[in-house]
Amino acid sequence: MSMVSIGEFSRLSRLSPKALRLYDELGLLVPARVDAGTGYRWYAVTQLDQARLVAALRRIGVPLARIRDTLALEPESAAEGIHAYWAEAEAEHAAQRVLVGRLVDHLHGKKPAMYEVTVRDIPDRSLLTLISRVHQDDLETRTRELFIHRLRGGGVPRAGGIAGAPFTIYHGQVSGDSDGPVEWCWPVPDGRAAELAADFPDLTLRTEPAHQEAFVRQENPGRWASGTQVEIAVGALFAWAAEQQRQPSGGIRGVLVPDPANRGAGPYVEFAMSLS
Repeated sequence: MSMVSIGEFSRLSRLSPKALRLYDELGLLVPARVDAGTGYRWYAVTQLDQARLVAALRRIGVPLARIRDTLALEPESAAEGIHAYWAEAEAEHAAQRVLVGRLVDHLHGKKPAMYEVTVRDIPDRSLLTLISRVHQDDLETRTRELFIHRLRGGGVPRAGGIAGAPFTIYHGQVSGDSDGPVEWCWPVPDGRAAELAADFPDLTLRTEPAHQEAFVRQENPGRWASGTQVEIAVGALFAWAAEQQRQPSGGIRGVLVPDPANRGAGPYVEFAMSLS
């Protein structure tokens, strides 16, 4: 096996020694050999393809944790994952463009175009809930794990109509730096609430009183919203509440509404706020 020093490998891969040390610590690019006495790193020339892939993925902004997952995949699956990441990045960029336009209009004293806000009545209902702290990168995974794999996969029934749609409540900012907390809520039939709660001791059963809810619908049904899309929707809700002199109650909600016209694509998201 042809080996080169970390300095030579850095030159060939165009990754700095500092980056190579970090990638070693994270298990992304582990040296072929480390000198037991000096700790000096040596790399195999055959590792250059992986190193260049890591460098390219970092150049397009792929998070380190996602790169680690990508490297563990077969080439075809890795390619699909990279394509999916870039589609998400383009959606986020488009949302940022909209947000910038609205900020510029605001600073120029213009009233920016907003999402249409609608109000609906929500009856009192029983909820199975879980509160936890989570960053943006892990939010979708945690939501799928609870709602899809545990509750829906376990055959746990929901209340009927829009009041039975699962939803999350953001009790604090959720981003790469802020971790909420987030409350996941699964509405269940009142008559079976206690029975169902007994099967999930880690979840909390609580009753939510009847209230009105203002909401905006996500522009791209079937897709999970980016952080910027959430920010735009939240801004629209708070602007509407101020104009209508309505008092928001609690955190912003992401309601997962089943889309019968788009079977298999998952629910679409409606961002909402409870009104007192």
